[in-house]
Amino acid sequence: MLGREEMNEGCVLVERNPTLEEYRRLRRTVGWLDVETGAIEIGLDNSLFSVCVVSENRVIGCGRVIGDGGIYFYIQDVIVLPEFQGRGIGRRIMDAIMEYVRAHAHDSSFVGLMAARGVSKFYKHYGFKERPSDAPGMFFRVRENMIKFMR
Repeated sequence: MLGREEMNEGCVLVERNPTLEEYRRLRRTVGWLDVETGAIEIGLDNSLFSVCVVSENRVIGCGRVIGDGGIYFYIQDVIVLPEFQGRGIGRRIMDAIMEYVRAHAHDSSFVGLMAARGVSKFYKHYGFKERPSDAPGMFFRVRENMIKFMR
């Protein structure tokens, strides 16, 4: 268990989920799509592992691990507020996440993530590789696609 860990510039890394309001503010600030309240609550509650970085009683970053806890682990929501980027905070979030993964994943487990545009190099430092162009990942947005599917 990670607990609390002092970081640079008065920041503290804490093992916990962001609150609904903290999570929504982080997503909005970095330009990510809004998510329904009920979906956020369920998603955060079902995280395998979460950390928040707190500065002056305000969450300025977070990261989560989701999945089934055996075969699949996905790194999700690694977010650092823009004014705090470039200070090693994202690296510390990922260090904590990778520590969790090393402690809980099996040798045959799959650990995945979807990197935002322009940050693949950051994740390559942790051993992640881009999928080959002939085997790209896919995704499905319920609201956009279920209407088409139901017709």
